[in-house]
Amino acid sequence: MRRWSTAVAAAAMAVASTVAVTPAHAAACGGYVGLTFDDGPSSGNTPALLAALRQNGLRATMFNEGQYAAAYPAQVRAQVSAGMWVGNHSYTHPHLTQLSQSQADSEISRTQQAIAAAGGGTPRLFRPPYGETNATVQAIASKYGLRQIIWDVDSQDWNGASVDAIVQANARLTNGQVILMHEWPANTRAAIPRIAQTLAARGLCAGMISPQTGRAVAPG
Repeated sequence: MRRWSTAVAAAAMAVASTVAVTPAHAAACGGYVGLTFDDGPSSGNTPALLAALRQNGLRATMFNEGQYAAAYPAQVRAQVSAGMWVGNHSYTHPHLTQLSQSQADSEISRTQQAIAAAGGGTPRLFRPPYGETNATVQAIASKYGLRQIIWDVDSQDWNGASVDAIVQANARLTNGQVILMHEWPANTRAAIPRIAQTLAARGLCAGMISPQTGRAVAPG
C-alpha cells in the first residue's frame, strides 16, 4: 500500500510540475520576430540550415527563388516538413523595377507555380529581390494575393558579415520586426545557436509573418 501511495504521489508531483511549467513556457514569448532566409533552396545549403534551425527550436520564412524551387523540389518539401513558411522571391532574382510589367508578372507568377508544384503550398508573402519595388511591382504582387515583405533589420550576411555581427543584428530586433538573412553564407548558419539564445534571453520567439500586416506574430 505504501509503495502504491508513493507511486501515486510521484505521479501527482509529475503532473503538477508539468502544469506549472507549461504556462511559464508560454509566457516566455514576450513578443515575436520574423527570421527570413532568401535565395534558396539548394541541395548544398538548405539541409544544413534546416537542421540548425530545428536543433535550436527556431522557425523561419524561406523566400525561395522559383528557379531553385523547380530544380530542388525535395528541399522545398523539406522546408515545409521542418515547420518553415515558404515565400516568393521571384524566379531569377532580377531587378524587377527595371523590367516591363509583363516580365515582372512572369517572374512572380512562375515562382508561385514552381513553389506550389514543389509541394511548398501557394505563397502569401513576397520579397522583391534587393528590396527594390514600385507601384507596378506591388500591384502585381497583390494580383497574386501576395503581401510584400521587406525588412526592418539587415543582417549584412550577404556582405560578408561576421558571426558576431549577424548575432548582434538579430539582437536589435523588437516585437513584430523582420530581419533579412540568406541561406548560403556559412556565417549565418554558424550564428543560429547564438541567435536562438539571444532571442530567448530577451523573451522573443521566432514567429510567422502575417500576410495581413507584414509583421511577425505568433504562429497560427
